[in-house]
Amino acid sequence: MTGFGTPLSVRQVPDPGAGGGEVVVEVLAACVPPYAAEVFSGERNYPLVPPVVPGVGGVGRVVHVGPDATRLRAGDLVWCDSTVRSRDDALTPDITLQGWSSRGEGGARLARYVHDGSFAELMRVPTENVFPLPATAGQDPARWAALGVHVIPYGGLLAGGLEAGETLLVSGATGNLGSSAVAVALAMGAGRVVAPGRNRAALDLLAARFGPRVHPVPLTGDEAGDHAAMSAAGDGPIDMVIDLLPPSAPSSAARTAAMTVREYGRVVLMGGVGMLGGDDFALPYPWVMRNSVTVRGQWMYPRAANVGIIRLLASGALDLAPERVRSFGLDAVNDAIAYAAVHGGPFDRTTLTPQPAG
Repeated sequence: MTGFGTPLSVRQVPDPGAGGGEVVVEVLAACVPPYAAEVFSGERNYPLVPPVVPGVGGVGRVVHVGPDATRLRAGDLVWCDSTVRSRDDALTPDITLQGWSSRGEGGARLARYVHDGSFAELMRVPTENVFPLPATAGQDPARWAALGVHVIPYGGLLAGGLEAGETLLVSGATGNLGSSAVAVALAMGAGRVVAPGRNRAALDLLAARFGPRVHPVPLTGDEAGDHAAMSAAGDGPIDMVIDLLPPSAPSSAARTAAMTVREYGRVVLMGGVGMLGGDDFALPYPWVMRNSVTVRGQWMYPRAANVGIIRLLASGALDLAPERVRSFGLDAVNDAIAYAAVHGGPFDRTTLTPQPAG
């Protein structure tokens, strides 16, 4: 990527090397997010500094390891997590999403070093961001690249302390991340998942795929009516709400969903509401206080979540088989971005599969 608003180009650059605390990985597959075109156009105003090799995590094989790696070996099949944390503050580390975004000045400084992402044949990754995958993942790395989607709501569900048997409401359930949250919550043992949305076809798909534990709720935009319908679909207290609505969604939609949670319930905010302007998300102070509601923001996920989501996938509790995957070679990266933009529904995945490095 040489600049915002211009197509991506494929170029030869020097191979990265692995120093202390680093690994070089041959990229086998990397997901192309449905909103990638909005990032590269500059519409989302991401703090991505060109020229840069973009890309947000991926599946690959280890090529070189640094001198301080004790278990990773060349040839290992691995997942590369894009969420890089600074190593000099354990309490409040700066964060960058390698090849994608960052948070604050500290994150921007970190991004200047771990600059390039996974839309490449080779990628340099911090050692602590590399996680072994089961051998079966090597049979279909493009499908396993969806791990990078599923781990995001998994981090939010961990942050909210979702327990087996609980009732969860997923605000934004018909989107790419929201539908993933439905699948992950059920894999974690949720007893009932309330899935509100406007897209009837997507709601029908969720109901058909997951059966009676999922309760779709068609939304109308009428706040009082939608609140009543979502509450009724819970058939009892809603223990937790996770919000994954996109930046285009109105704050009222997020607020209406959040306020279905029970007394002493939990609300986790992971979406993009307000990032492109519009009204702020505003919960009534008396309602939050008098109902002892916990409201928590969660950007991405803790490092250990990578291990947890890999276990869910390896065990089959979270099934990748029904997902619709379309793969593109590296030279067709702009085609992949365009395809992803119109195929961002539930369980649609677009991946880049770079040719093996020579």
